[in-house]
Amino acid sequence: MATALRRAREDAGLSQEQVAYRAGLTRYTYQKYEKGESRPGRPANPTLRTVLAISQVLGVVVEDLIPDDVPDLRSR
Repeated sequence: MATALRRAREDAGLSQEQVAYRAGLTRYTYQKYEKGESRPGRPANPTLRTVLAISQVLGVVVEDLIPDDVPDLRSR
């Protein structure tokens, strides 16, 4: 999500601060999502509401923000 998020933001001509404000996030939180981690060594895990808000701000569909190489997350 990190690379797609940065690319979509740059394509929209917005700063990280602008996206964060419009999506109802702090700039720090948005920066962490764009870097792909919530804490060092831990992957970002935004809520569905957050992903939807960011996609609306950027004018893209949610699928554009999801990486192609998502691992199988189902419980076994």
